[in-house]
Amino acid sequence: MESTASARLIGGNRVSLPLTTTHHRFAKAKRNFQPLSRINDVSVPQTCSSNPHSVSPFVTRRKSQINPDCGVFKVEEEDNDSRIASLPEEVTGNSRPVDVKRELVMLSLPAIAGQAIDPLTLLMETAYIGRLGSVELGSAAVSMSIFNTISKLFNIPLLSVSTSFVAEDLAKVAAQDLAQEDMHGDRVPSQGLPERKQLSSVSTALVLAIGIGIFEALALSLASGPFLRLMGVQSTSEMFIPARQFLVLRALGAPAYVVSLALQGIFRGFKDTKTPVYCLGIGNFLAIFLFPLFIYQFKMGVAGAAISSVISQYTVTILMIMLLNKRVILLPPKMGSLKFGDYLKSGGFVLGRTLSVLMTMTVATSMAARQGAFAMAAHQICMQVWLAVSMLTDALASSGQALIASSASKRDFEGVKEVTTFVLKIGVVTGIALAIVLGMSFSSVAGLFSKDPEVLRIVRKGVLFVAATQPITALAFIFDGLHYGMSDFPYAAWSMMVVGGISSAFMLYAPAGLGLSGVWVGLSMFMGFRMVAGFGRLMWKKGPWWFMHTSDKRLA
Repeated sequence: MESTASARLIGGNRVSLPLTTTHHRFAKAKRNFQPLSRINDVSVPQTCSSNPHSVSPFVTRRKSQINPDCGVFKVEEEDNDSRIASLPEEVTGNSRPVDVKRELVMLSLPAIAGQAIDPLTLLMETAYIGRLGSVELGSAAVSMSIFNTISKLFNIPLLSVSTSFVAEDLAKVAAQDLAQEDMHGDRVPSQGLPERKQLSSVSTALVLAIGIGIFEALALSLASGPFLRLMGVQSTSEMFIPARQFLVLRALGAPAYVVSLALQGIFRGFKDTKTPVYCLGIGNFLAIFLFPLFIYQFKMGVAGAAISSVISQYTVTILMIMLLNKRVILLPPKMGSLKFGDYLKSGGFVLGRTLSVLMTMTVATSMAARQGAFAMAAHQICMQVWLAVSMLTDALASSGQALIASSASKRDFEGVKEVTTFVLKIGVVTGIALAIVLGMSFSSVAGLFSKDPEVLRIVRKGVLFVAATQPITALAFIFDGLHYGMSDFPYAAWSMMVVGGISSAFMLYAPAGLGLSGVWVGLSMFMGFRMVAGFGRLMWKKGPWWFMHTSDKRLA
């Protein structure tokens, strides 16, 4: 009798489940699988390896998470080697990808598109506002910084945690469906129709995002004045009134923006990076169409730009919700099924890291605003170009994270080493290429954002900051992705707090003598220290990257 493989449609995704012969399906499922309801009651070892360094001491997991090495396979009193030998190749990592490089490139392409859409739209918005004048550009720059700081506070935690939890729930549902089918006999095929599932991870992420978004909208609207003063824009400043108007209007889109971030994480859990790109493309194209219409045609100025962005954000969110609703049941059957504790616990370290990054960027913007409207406008142009091109390497880092997490869960450490080496090489090449391109074209690019000669004069001084730091920035982003792939969240958080504290302290005092250049030097230090911290962790022989320092072909 021939061997077969079973595939299940879970939330629109086909999940392959390797089986033995059909004659022994029930016996094998009964021997290898345990009821999911008993997973928390089974005492399992902390690790499936005798190597004391095979699992990082910092790795945190959900209580109900299935160990990727032991998984749903029943733990018997046997040594590690015999247990590993009994696992399928998909679990032990013996089945290596045919071409890791090709797989990384294919994962990176949609990620690059998704990462580039929002920054490019923001660049267009900055260009349209810049033509109104330096005061309008400076006021919008401060408001954008406040909005992004508050709204993105839960960006990385929601993306990372929801992606992991959704992927885990999908695996549990697939295993549960297979176990039920083997107990009750083969069922009639579903003819390829996706079955909508109730996933508590999806419902929890959406409820959290809605609550956070409403809170942020109220905070940004009611405390717009104190936020602006905190950023150095006093009530007597000519930037205060347009900045406050812009911030209050943008606050209306905070709920949609936070929910869209959670939705992107959910779709990544489904291994679907195309749907978010389509939705983001439609919404941001609408914003680009509305910018000149509202700003110039209706003569609404910075208010027109804010309204255009709000319409775009709600369009993106509504589209993604409609498409997600075809895959899963969005609303939970009862509030008790939501897992707020799991989200808060697992996202704690990521949240601490995000806070450190945002606080450092806030200090930079605040010190730049204290240099005047011209300096703030020039700083905004430099920052937007710098962040936009940095998203290319960030997309590469996120793809590397996915491959490393997959290989590490199978204990395929040779695969992790191969992905790590390749991603770092690509990061260096990409950073150098971006540095050359920006160094040659940045002066011309700056003219698209402002015609004010004083602003352009200051911008030209920022060419060294924007261009020369690209190789450093590329490696800093990639190291973050590598550590996330190994679930080394505590180190990522604590190292970022130290690096952010040192850089922020420098920027608080350096501008007094160096002006705006002091802010840019501080940001360069921030990225440089991040790169050093990432490289140092990789060289730590007793840390989670211990296998990088051994040449063993089989690392168990």
